[in-house]
Amino acid sequence: MINSGEMKAKISSQKSLYEAYLNREYIEARAVMCDSGHNLHFRLGNIKGFMPREECAEGVKEGKVRDIAIISRVNKPVGFYIEEIRTDSSGEKTAVLSRSAVQKQCREEYISSLTPGDITEVRVSHIEPFGAFCDVAAGITALLPIDGISVSRIPDPSARFGVGDDIKTVIKNIDGDGRITLTHKELLGTWEENVKNFKAGETVTGIIRSVEPYGIFIELAANLAGLAEYVGNVSAGRSASVFIKSINPEKMKIKLIIVDADGGCVCGKTEEKYFITDGHIDFWQYSPECSQKKIFTDFSAPII
Repeated sequence: MINSGEMKAKISSQKSLYEAYLNREYIEARAVMCDSGHNLHFRLGNIKGFMPREECAEGVKEGKVRDIAIISRVNKPVGFYIEEIRTDSSGEKTAVLSRSAVQKQCREEYISSLTPGDITEVRVSHIEPFGAFCDVAAGITALLPIDGISVSRIPDPSARFGVGDDIKTVIKNIDGDGRITLTHKELLGTWEENVKNFKAGETVTGIIRSVEPYGIFIELAANLAGLAEYVGNVSAGRSASVFIKSINPEKMKIKLIIVDADGGCVCGKTEEKYFITDGHIDFWQYSPECSQKKIFTDFSAPII
């Protein structure tokens, strides 16, 4: 919201900031500095903004959140309430800010209403090899593990997402400490929904995802992969043209033959198609009914 006209108007004058303080209105501004005490500083028009360390994020006061979560907010939009406007002996005004108050209210009024199976939009805030951390709302972070991103294997979450991407996810679990786990693959279609776009005998483009001694896994769609016979001089992350030799729903197998990988470009993020975009999912089954192997997610089952 930082670039909206409404938000710019709120921080444009002392009068509008004071009204936002009295009415406890939500404000977004860019943090300009984190001092040695890990307090955040802002410029709110001609008033200084000061956010004490313990108000920078929910859990800081209790030691549940590391200081890197504060440092990483510099030069990024931060949402907060104005808790106080102070005037020093020289007449200079400083607005004392709280992000943790926004997060507490968000958790009470929004996060508490979420249940496993709810579809929600999040923003990718940080990527690690094991998963993507996402902002669910007001800076409240959830983890999307790599195995929840897609059914087809990927080497790293960056093969799908970049920091700042807005993506759709499903709430998988919220534990007793309020930690949220997300999943994503359930929105990308079942095996049958994905495979209907391909036919045996066609030659199509895919992305080499993994090179193993027994074969090469090639991604045909965000939630669909096939296995090609091993050939040398190919590497993961490159595109390849592949001949579809056979499609077997009972075994959920697609046999491929690599036609050409020499001229394959290094691929960026995979384009994703959402088959489900909103609402709630109780149960999702990836595998066809005729398949010997069952791949499914039961959101009504308790997480152990």
